[in-house]
Amino acid sequence: MLVELTEYLVKSVVKNPDMVSVKQLGDSEDIITIQVLVEDEDMSSVIGKGGMIANAIRTIVQATSYKNHLPKVKIDIDSF
Repeated sequence: MLVELTEYLVKSVVKNPDMVSVKQLGDSEDIITIQVLVEDEDMSSVIGKGGMIANAIRTIVQATSYKNHLPKVKIDIDSF
């Protein structure tokens, strides 16, 4: 659920949504790690000015996690 939400949010701000990769890495009881990979040219769109877009995506996903009584979420954004 959180991976799909993250993927939807990231794909809605990039130019090449087909090149977005979102997957959940090994999670533990207290934290879920989601890895987001985008093209170099889309990195600035995902991060935003001063990191505002990335922080907004993190806030939405973490709020959804909290609302559904799931562990905390860590989102790693990188390019390829």
